[in-house]
Amino acid sequence: MRTIQFREAIAEAMSEEMRRDENIFLMGEEVAEYNGAYKASKGMLDEFGPKRVLDTPIAELGFAGIGVGAAMNGLRPIIEFMTFNFSMVAIDQIINNAAKMHQMSGGQFTIPIVFRGPTASAGQLGATHSQAFESWYANCPGLKVIVPSTVYDAKGLLKAAIRDQDPVIFMESEQMYGDKGEVPEGDFILPIGVADIKRAGTDVTIVSFGKIMKVALAAAEELAKDGISCEVIDLRTVRPIDYDTVIESVKKTNRLVCVEEAWPLGSISTEISYMVQKRAFDYLDAPVIRSTTADTPAAYAPTLMEAFLPNQARVIKAVREVLYVAK
Repeated sequence: MRTIQFREAIAEAMSEEMRRDENIFLMGEEVAEYNGAYKASKGMLDEFGPKRVLDTPIAELGFAGIGVGAAMNGLRPIIEFMTFNFSMVAIDQIINNAAKMHQMSGGQFTIPIVFRGPTASAGQLGATHSQAFESWYANCPGLKVIVPSTVYDAKGLLKAAIRDQDPVIFMESEQMYGDKGEVPEGDFILPIGVADIKRAGTDVTIVSFGKIMKVALAAAEELAKDGISCEVIDLRTVRPIDYDTVIESVKKTNRLVCVEEAWPLGSISTEISYMVQKRAFDYLDAPVIRSTTADTPAAYAPTLMEAFLPNQARVIKAVREVLYVAK
């Protein structure tokens, strides 16, 4: 297969779907003339024109609302946020309108809309630009929430999101746009709500998603040198969550470590921990351990950011704890 960048996979997914369906359009800040803040819509204005690739003012609440209204009237918008930190301005439209309209209208309206853009930290950007809101949106019935970790998954899942009849939150990472990966030519769709076992193992299950999958896989690789076999599961979708894949893995390994770039209270890791103790308690040989960000706003200093985020050393320590292996 050919190798392309993450940003190219995003642009391909949107472009292929826009060629397939003239009701799809892209709207957001700098998506047109500038080819996207992260060049994830490069060439789309030239191909589809200004009626289908629209630059907006710096007004997230406004263009998110336009997108919801357009979806109610038969169109299929893709709304790009320059960062999901800025989606806080538009959260009323996302939570109170997009997520609830189907139920509140008695099924008269579907809202086939995708809100996409980068999430969480991306270097030294300060506390208000380094937040992970996956668990916030996953908490809301009516939304689907996707957080891919690979180029292949990004394309297949974004195409699925665009075709979905429900509002979908599609969360990327600024630090992944340059990542490269193999992606097949032609049309392919990945199912929403299906986790992927990125590395098979027998001693402990590690569950993660998004860019922190790199940390989880790096830790598993290092632990393998000491004969510790980690099964690493990429959730890919955090609403709906593929509980069955996690449960079956825990029944095999008897131990679980959750790794996530989010504050600990009310995190996806917390939800996974609850479901595992509910459905697989008798299989657990050790308490579940989660490795999240520190319970504080993100700092600016690189040394403090390193301490704030989950890292390889902390994941290795957590795995050794559930295995009762000291080092």
